[in-house]
Amino acid sequence: MALRSLKWRITALVAAATCAVAAAVGVLVHYASRDRELSQARDAARTTLDRAAVIYAHTGEVRGSGAALDAPDLPAELQRLTRRGHQGTAFTTGPDGPAMWAARPAGRQVLSVRVDMNTTIRDLGALDTNILLAGLFTTAVVLPLGMLTAGRMSRRLRTAAGTARRIAAGDLDARISAADRPQDEIAEISRAVDSMAAALQERLRSEQRFTADVAHELRTPLMGLVTAAELLPPDDEAAGYVRDRVRVLRSLVEDLLEISRLDAGAEHADLSRCAIGPLVEEAVSRTALPVRLDGGAETDATVWTDPRRLERIVANLVVNAHRHGRGPVEVTVEPDGRTVTVRDHGPGYPEDLLRDGPQRFRTGARERGKGHGLGLTIALGQAEVIGAALAFGNAPDGGAVATVRLPDCPGPTVEEDADGRPEDAPEPGSGPGPKRASIHG
Repeated sequence: MALRSLKWRITALVAAATCAVAAAVGVLVHYASRDRELSQARDAARTTLDRAAVIYAHTGEVRGSGAALDAPDLPAELQRLTRRGHQGTAFTTGPDGPAMWAARPAGRQVLSVRVDMNTTIRDLGALDTNILLAGLFTTAVVLPLGMLTAGRMSRRLRTAAGTARRIAAGDLDARISAADRPQDEIAEISRAVDSMAAALQERLRSEQRFTADVAHELRTPLMGLVTAAELLPPDDEAAGYVRDRVRVLRSLVEDLLEISRLDAGAEHADLSRCAIGPLVEEAVSRTALPVRLDGGAETDATVWTDPRRLERIVANLVVNAHRHGRGPVEVTVEPDGRTVTVRDHGPGYPEDLLRDGPQRFRTGARERGKGHGLGLTIALGQAEVIGAALAFGNAPDGGAVATVRLPDCPGPTVEEDADGRPEDAPEPGSGPGPKRASIHG
């Protein structure tokens, strides 16, 4: 929710802090001003009372002194105080408005002074209004500045988070490239993410170079081993076992070489228009494995793809279904003519494969059998080369489901160039598929 974002939290905090400061300052100023005015009124009342007392002592009258004898509206607390022979002051808010009283005994009578404070209280009210307006004005000025600052911080953090997600998805060239700001924690986080990405990229490149080097170094002795295995007696059981293991080793080395080419970006599609049904049927037949094919040769839809690489993808998915799942294995060309699904009826794909994608030398759940985990990795890489989307999932009633979705085929009205490729068709290896996520292998 947007209101829970860092920007709005900081904005709310700035608004709350500004209002709290304005309220605190207003309260302090109000009470300080009120106490000062009351103190001044009290001093004025006492001064007037003392002057009236001197006049009364010499003349016996208080006329013109600003005081009164036995005032009828004298506060009761001052009356009680003067009966005990003391003098004092009191602030009252009667029908005539607020006033400050001062009283003292004068023989059998009470001499008192009343200082009207209507004007003073009105001034205090005006001061409170001005303080409130000043607080609102301050909030109106500070709040946009706080929103601007919070927005910049939020954008920088979102940029860092987006770059981190791109790195996690396999784009190891992604960098935040934040400006160098001393004592800036967000810039420090950004530099740390960039440093992590660079270190991870270098480590993966080292591993890829190692894999490619090992595969190339094994190729020469492996060819000699293949030749030597073919010279063994054809009817010997041990020789047959050796030839079988040599074939497995040769397949592994070829897979490693193919992965190294995919990692290096050396694979490029040779796109052409072809019928999807016969192409899938040919790919299935080359595996020599029992498969239930639905929508094969009878499907006349055409696609714009690299037939060799699509056959490789379908064959790898079929072999993986037989090796790690259970029959029957079903291959379906969907009615849209661009979607091919391969399903088995085994335990399904493990959760980590569905979450992170296939990873080399990991087959996931133990119940899906043993293997080097390169088949699905190669299928995913080749799908990206031809611009197809390869998704993995599990059927509700059990079994693993792999879905290949090919890009739209250019229409038949598109003019073709001298190479037989439609003018607006994508260049080989530049399909709309996602960028290679070599972080998962």
